[in-house]
Amino acid sequence: MLVKVLRICVTLWALFAASIASAADLSDLSEAERKAFGEEVKRYLMENPEVIFEAVDAFKAQQAASEVQNDFALVQQYSAALFDDGFSYQGGNLEGDITLVEFIDYRCGYCKKAFQDVSQLLKADGNIRLILKELPILGEASVAAARYAVAVKQLYGADAYKRVHDALFGLRGQPTPAALNKISRKLDLDADKILEHMASNDVAEELSKTAALAQRMKISGTPTFVMQDEMLRGYLPLESMQAMLRDKRG
Repeated sequence: MLVKVLRICVTLWALFAASIASAADLSDLSEAERKAFGEEVKRYLMENPEVIFEAVDAFKAQQAASEVQNDFALVQQYSAALFDDGFSYQGGNLEGDITLVEFIDYRCGYCKKAFQDVSQLLKADGNIRLILKELPILGEASVAAARYAVAVKQLYGADAYKRVHDALFGLRGQPTPAALNKISRKLDLDADKILEHMASNDVAEELSKTAALAQRMKISGTPTFVMQDEMLRGYLPLESMQAMLRDKRG
């Protein structure tokens, strides 16, 4: 909070100083003149407090615009790892005109909401390629679920992974070995083989690569989406995703 206040104060000073820069060179002011100038700034702000809120809004807008531009640059820089890493699940329409990447954690409440929205989006729009990236950030239960999903994908392929993915988001309670075995049996998968593979270096390496990508892209929360060239941090309702699709397609 203190850092934000200091930044806002600097912004206020800069805005006020810029307004009189053409009339005087501040570097030529004497100590007494500088003190008088500071008193005048203080008086002006006390008499016109709305300027503070205007400056805060301008500062926030400037920060938001900067973050958006930074995210565009990150997507461009890491496009190969995002869209063609060679191991992440790809579904939907693989030839779709829009690619939607999602970083997920099965224990994340907003990821569960997003799961429903993304499912509806793909069902209604048959021209989207979906890429899912496992990013377990909410503790050991999240890691266990992610390891299970990746192990299934590596052993049985994309279709089995998607069925497990759906089951994990519908799971009530913790992803204990018993709960995961129950999912395996229900989907006619070898539970013992999957549990053994969960501890393999192949599974650990895939999760490590995704975690490293997330770190480079400054992704610290789930869900995080990338739609074509744009990064969307946090939960995005179905209506917002649909609006973005219309915008992307022109």
